[in-house]
Amino acid sequence: MTTAQAMTAPPARMTDDEPRARFRDLLAAEWLKTWSLRSTSWMYAITALAVIGFNAGTAYDHYKYWYQYDDRGRESFVANGSPLMDAFTGNAAMVLVLAVAAIGAVSITGEYGTGLIRTTFTAVPARRSVMAAKALVLTAVTTLFGALVALASFVSTQAILSGRDASVTLGHPGALRLVVASALLAPVAALAGLAIGAVIRHTGGAVIGCVVVLLLLPMVLSDRRHLTAVLQHTLPFSAWERLSASDLHAPVLYPWTVSGAWTVYVAWALLAGVVATVAVHRRDQ
Repeated sequence: MTTAQAMTAPPARMTDDEPRARFRDLLAAEWLKTWSLRSTSWMYAITALAVIGFNAGTAYDHYKYWYQYDDRGRESFVANGSPLMDAFTGNAAMVLVLAVAAIGAVSITGEYGTGLIRTTFTAVPARRSVMAAKALVLTAVTTLFGALVALASFVSTQAILSGRDASVTLGHPGALRLVVASALLAPVAALAGLAIGAVIRHTGGAVIGCVVVLLLLPMVLSDRRHLTAVLQHTLPFSAWERLSASDLHAPVLYPWTVSGAWTVYVAWALLAGVVATVAVHRRDQ
């Protein structure tokens, strides 16, 4: 073979010889990317402290000012579900949603910002598999995180209230549902953040989108009209409020079921995964 022939020969095909990335390899890669930045660990730690602190602080206020309540108020404290309201407050839930949604959004927008996403898709052209691995790792981490935070909040708040004989156990009606709903709120919000980040592809815009969709919409939509109440019931934060509410609370104008709230959780998680995958698969880099 002459030199000219060697130079003009077509490049050898290596796709058949090179081993393709297995799905467990993609999971391992996403796991490494998740914890490669110190900011991720700090974000989880700060969020946990803030959420548990909000809840414990509310419980301590009730402990501190216990004897300022009248006899009727003290006697009805447990009956009206106040210990469960202290176990995971609305403010704590808002912090949790905002933080984990931002983590989910940054997990994809950060790669677009640094250009790492192009390297990833060059090495692994199967974009759906990459996004599935990213979603699974994000779901696993945030589910474990949510469970730890929800359980720690419940234990700490009830330990504080036990000093006034006003605590409840997980066997109390609605207690286990509250803990599970609060724990699962984390992966639902994280997957929603991932989807919003995949669509917007800019960290600042994605975080703003998370705030608007996950926090502002539930506040703007009124539950006094049927249409807006139905729309409100389709949002994950509203679903958490329904799941965390005591069955003894006053009836609302347009009530909805516990099973309906769980369905909203499942629907948002599945839809977010689909939106994130489709957005990345169909759009150019």
